[in-house]
Amino acid sequence: MELDVASIPASLRYNLMIGAIVPRPIAVVGTSSTEGRPNLAPFSFFMGCGSDPMTLVVSIANPPGGTGEKDTLRNAKPVAEGGTGEFTVSVATEANIARVVACAEPLAHGESEFELTGLTPVAGSAVRAPRPAESPVTFECRTLQVIRMAPGRQGAGNLLVGEVVRVHLADGLVNERMHVHADLLRAVGRMGGSDYCTTRERAPIPAGRAALGHAVEWH
Repeated sequence: MELDVASIPASLRYNLMIGAIVPRPIAVVGTSSTEGRPNLAPFSFFMGCGSDPMTLVVSIANPPGGTGEKDTLRNAKPVAEGGTGEFTVSVATEANIARVVACAEPLAHGESEFELTGLTPVAGSAVRAPRPAESPVTFECRTLQVIRMAPGRQGAGNLLVGEVVRVHLADGLVNERMHVHADLLRAVGRMGGSDYCTTRERAPIPAGRAALGHAVEWH
């Protein structure tokens, strides 16, 4: 099968992407409005994009109809564009995943995802955006820029690029080399549709040519 993307409706392109680009890490993004109202939302089009400077990218789609901005983007966009220029990114885990997913509930203006889910808001140390205490890893970020793919078009993404300025880690989660203990983190990833996955089964594989003769054993 070969597909001409232009011939596929955007809704079906979305289905294809979320089913094929898996598993996707989940960014639990905390922001504060310019009036100080907290917001918390999950996004699974998310990645780290560099270590020097330490940067993250979260893709935030335009809302239904394409007009306006989701609260996260409205809050986190640069100050020059009317936002606060700050946000936090926390990790979704087996222990908090149900409450993280519940944060996607559309709430009336002024209602709090923290109150809805019972997640505990903690003020940032270097930014004003809140983070959930229940996450073992949080990155505090200052917004570098927002790259808008197609303003006004439903389904188009907006890349929120942030520089990490502070990291919060649960005690014992990393070693002296900053290697994360995966068995303690117990991160959850996003699959297609409403499916999620764990990171319990893993396999060490050497890089490069050595991988070709390596017997992969999952454990």
